[in-house]
Amino acid sequence: MADIRHSIEIDAPHERVRQLVTSASGFSQWWAADSGPKDNDAVELGFFNKSTLYRLRLEAQSAAEIVWLCESGEEWKGTRLRFKLGDSGSATNLRFKHEGWASETDYFTSCNTTWGELMYRLKAAAEGKSQGPLFLANSLAY
Repeated sequence: MADIRHSIEIDAPHERVRQLVTSASGFSQWWAADSGPKDNDAVELGFFNKSTLYRLRLEAQSAAEIVWLCESGEEWKGTRLRFKLGDSGSATNLRFKHEGWASETDYFTSCNTTWGELMYRLKAAAEGKSQGPLFLANSLAY
């Protein structure tokens, strides 16, 4: 199994970061504009005019950790997105892991790069300097 890992210091309170990683409305501020609730504990994110859809189910959450189970996607299905939030004074240390990949494919490598960009967009959104989501309704933001 392979895991993607990132760590970033965010100059924002723990609760602000938490809001951005626990809901479709949070995800739409930094990840995918086409985000919506699917049911009580699930969200669906659409990419490239919904030619790619990822359904995530909130599997666990505590004050310090949020875990989403990926329920769809050829290589994403069965993987988990783990957000660990640590207090660092008035800032938040975010440790992110996209875990449980079957192997390190070319797509895994591409997702690793994308997650790096997403961490900086999450940071900007939490700090009030939002660049908007990386994935707009029809394309990438850049």
